[in-house]
Amino acid sequence: MSSVCEGKSSWPELVGVPGEVAVATIERENPLVNAVIVPPGSVITADLRCDRVRVFVDANGNVDRVPNIQ
Repeated sequence: MSSVCEGKSSWPELVGVPGEVAVATIERENPLVNAVIVPPGSVITADLRCDRVRVFVDANGNVDRVPNIQ
């Protein structure tokens, strides 16, 4: 993915932090993307978009997997 999309594409350091903090950090570090919080159990599409980072959160609102461009 990183060879196709521009800028930082993965944020492993954000696992465990609050989703809103992760969104702000991601959008600050790569202004080419729009980060969106994905609550538990949400249905998502499988398409790749260089302008989107999904931030999967747990029931407490904390990031539960590495956010990356998807």
